[in-house]
Amino acid sequence: MRASPRSRRFIVAGGLATSLLLATACEREQRRFADAPPSSAPSAFTTASALQPGPTYIASAVADPYESNAYAASTGQQLFASMNCSGCHSNGGGGMGPALMDDNWIYGSDPDQVFASIAEGRPNGMPAWKYRLNNQQIWELVTYVRSLSGLIPKGARPSRSDHMVVASPPSQTPNSKPKNSGVPPASKAP
Repeated sequence: MRASPRSRRFIVAGGLATSLLLATACEREQRRFADAPPSSAPSAFTTASALQPGPTYIASAVADPYESNAYAASTGQQLFASMNCSGCHSNGGGGMGPALMDDNWIYGSDPDQVFASIAEGRPNGMPAWKYRLNNQQIWELVTYVRSLSGLIPKGARPSRSDHMVVASPPSQTPNSKPKNSGVPPASKAP
């Protein structure tokens, strides 16, 4: 049975209206592939201990340039796997290295503090990655590591890697506030 010309026009008009509605209804994340990567590291790194020579200072916080970028968090997840961060951090749950999924941050949870931990390394085991990774890759790792504790917006958190299901994915982690967040004791004014 053939459709009448009027019903065909109705079907075509309905299809066009539906595709126009679908095309304008969803707002996708803007992936900024052409943007220049962050060119510099945070200027003030956190200290490994409360001891500090000279006068005290207040460290300036540097924002994570990729905090709301799901693509960067996903790339950070791939870097976490390819750089064998799971060897020490056990997929974020802690092992030889500290857990990354809880609210206890030894060297601070602010983006610049996590950047410093990755770039400069830490005593007793954390290697310095600034010689192997560029600043953009370190920032992507910072975004992923902070997503494990729910410190970035939920829409930007990556899904779990299904090859080893040991915990819920970062996108399902509830938002949290770390216990050791903020300015380290050595940086506080007297």
